[in-house]
Amino acid sequence: MSWLSHELRLLQRSHLSIIALILLFLLSGLAVWSGLKEIKHQHDTIARLAPLQEQDLAAVAKTYSNAANAGYPAYYTFYSTWDTPSDAAFLSIGIRDSAPYVLRVRALGLQAQLYEGEIFNPELALPGRFDFAFVLIYLTPLFIIALMHDMISGEQQSGRLRLLVSLPEGRLVWLRRTSLRFVLVLMCLVIPVLLGATITSTNLSSLSIIMAVISSYVAFWFGLTLLITTQGWRSVTNATALMSVWVLLTLVLPSLANVALLRAVPVHQGVDLMLAQRQAVHGAWEVPREETMQRFFVHHPEWSGTAPLPQDFHWKWYFAFHQLGDESVAPLANAYRAGLLERQAWTNRLGWLLPGVGAQAILHRVADTDLLAQLSYQDQIEAFHRQIREFYYAYLFEDRPFGAADFAKQPVFQPSAHNIAPPEHTFFMLILSWMVFLIGVWRLKTVRLDS
Repeated sequence: MSWLSHELRLLQRSHLSIIALILLFLLSGLAVWSGLKEIKHQHDTIARLAPLQEQDLAAVAKTYSNAANAGYPAYYTFYSTWDTPSDAAFLSIGIRDSAPYVLRVRALGLQAQLYEGEIFNPELALPGRFDFAFVLIYLTPLFIIALMHDMISGEQQSGRLRLLVSLPEGRLVWLRRTSLRFVLVLMCLVIPVLLGATITSTNLSSLSIIMAVISSYVAFWFGLTLLITTQGWRSVTNATALMSVWVLLTLVLPSLANVALLRAVPVHQGVDLMLAQRQAVHGAWEVPREETMQRFFVHHPEWSGTAPLPQDFHWKWYFAFHQLGDESVAPLANAYRAGLLERQAWTNRLGWLLPGVGAQAILHRVADTDLLAQLSYQDQIEAFHRQIREFYYAYLFEDRPFGAADFAKQPVFQPSAHNIAPPEHTFFMLILSWMVFLIGVWRLKTVRLDS
């Protein structure tokens, strides 16, 4: 491998190349470390829930250990739910830094509780999270441009190009240099990822997909740089053209597509659902109680044969109109969810054309930190909330006393396992990236003696 040692010595003389590789390695390592730190913080937050839940439950049980009915325990007992991060979440935080991964719910109306987490300062979410996905998608192409923009034009401007091409293996020089730079860039990205994956015990199938995405995205940008640098332009022209392509593919086109998507698929905010549900609940105080119960029995006939309401306040009426508040906004909730899923589907389709968008969508999906992960967590909360309501309804509608022993029978949240399936465009994105790379390599044969 004498050619390898020779190319390495030549690369060492290029201070820009060495600095670029070192900086890329440091940024990758910092991004992985930052992701690991954030995920550890989330694990620690979730771990603190269990003792806090026990303390809250003990306090409620002490106060209402011999309640005449389950109304007060149902009203004051909060239940912890959580979305444990996947073992690959450290690579791509996704929306876990803005969407709640911990939520305490009680037996009251759910919709208002689900979307209280959306009340935050939107300016804080604008910069996004510095994670490995950010380094790969946005920064890595810049380092590839720095390494490749003058690989051929530099030899041309120094007068060595004719000599190199005239050598017996002269035309292999560009392939060797491209391969060396490709492997070095890949190592700068892969080594920190493998270290992080070892720490988190990332499963092999997820890690394989991540490695495929990294190598394919790097291959795409190497192929793109070869397509431009083999045109015979000067180094400055190559760098300018490549930077323009980078801005177009990673910033301009995704932003324009996002704006178009927001206009084409308008979606109301979850806060609107929360306000609509609360308005329905507050308005229920002005509705005759018997009318409220009859509306409740339409969808819950199993409780229609229970005793009628007494003259004074009864908790089953209170929880019934909270349930009706959720049911009144169900069409809005379904439309909200459908709009979000439609946007996600169009984003995935955009990934067929823009490798950056496609690679980011795949990483988010494999890390289970995207919209689908958040909606899955909401589905788990809704199913658990249904268990809570049905647990208390048996006491409320049958007028059964709620004693100390009944607190131990309360449902406990059990998170579901992560269901990670790569998006449909994954295979196409990988193939497209490597096709661009192979075309770029083929273009190396067009380097002429008189370039």
